[in-house]
Order: sequence, then structure tokens, then C-alpha cells
Amino acid sequence: MSRAEATKARILHAATEEFAAYGIAGARVDRIAKAASANKNLIYVYFCNKDGLFDAVFDAHVGRGLDMVPFTADDLPDYAGRLFDFYQKHPEVLRLATWHRLERGTVAERDPAVAKPTRDDKLAALEAVQKDREGTPGFTPATLLTLVLAIASAWSPTNAASMPATAALAADPAECRNTIVEAVRRLM
Repeated sequence: MSRAEATKARILHAATEEFAAYGIAGARVDRIAKAASANKNLIYVYFCNKDGLFDAVFDAHVGRGLDMVPFTADDLPDYAGRLFDFYQKHPEVLRLATWHRLERGTVAERDPAVAKPTRDDKLAALEAVQKDREGTPGFTPATLLTLVLAIASAWSPTNAASMPATAALAADPAECRNTIVEAVRRLM
């Protein structure tokens, strides 16, 4: 890895922590540069501005990150469980996605859970499974996907409806996971 690539990687790592903690508006380029042991001007050279840096962090962690959890339209309970596992290992993903929605609105093309072509592929797969199976819920594929994603993130600290999320997870994350899988199974 070249020196420039190493610096860029340090900046992205520091920016991930900064944006996950403070959002776009609250993040400070000075803090990112200091945490990355990098010259502040390099952030502008590599990413143009703070928004460009956020986009790079968002794409790296949220967009590509969720691609690491293979979508299984024919086994949504297992998919929800694997999403829960991913969120537990990578809590910054939900925080970054939440900051994105709060500060930039719900732009479907930029939201990882509904981004194209990923969103279209998931919806087409769900529609095909629904056509092949009798007794599937009468929800549209888009509604079903939204419900599964919401259930999978039920105990996330970013979920305002989660009642003491941290206490429930500290007590037994496996029980939270099992509850998520069972809830999606019942939804089906």
C-alpha cells in the first residue's frame, strides 16, 4: 500500500467514527484530520469537501456493507437474523444510515436498504417467491422488505422505538436475534 493509500485509509477510518458519532453537520474536518494523523488539506484533495468524504464513508460502509449480507427472498427469517448479526458487528452502519436519512432526507437512490439496483433486485426476488408460494402475506414486496428491515434493526440504538435496547442486548443478544427471526417467520 502506498503512502497516499495508507493516508486515505486512515482518513476514511477516522471519518467513519466521526460521522457515526456526530452526523454530517456535527462532524469536524479538524477532528478527522487529527484522528487520522493527516494534513487537513489532504481531506479536500482526496474528497473535495466534507460531503464528499461522507459519501465515501457511506458508500464504503453502508452500501457495500449490506451487500455482505446475501439476500434470501425465500428465507426472510434467516436474512433478518443475518442482518441483525451484521448490525451487531458493525453498529456504525445503522448510525451512518440514520444520519444520512436525518440530514439528507429519504432519497431512495442513496439509501442502502432501498438503493438501486439492489432494491429492484430484492423486490423482484420477493415478487417471484410470492408468486411461487401460496399463503404468503398479502403485502407488496416493498412493504414486506421494509418490515423485514425494520424488524432486523429493532434493538438497534438508532431505533427510537427500541425500549432499553442496550439493556436487552447486554442481557442476551441471542434472545434478541431469535425474537427477530421468529417475528419475521410469523410475518410470513
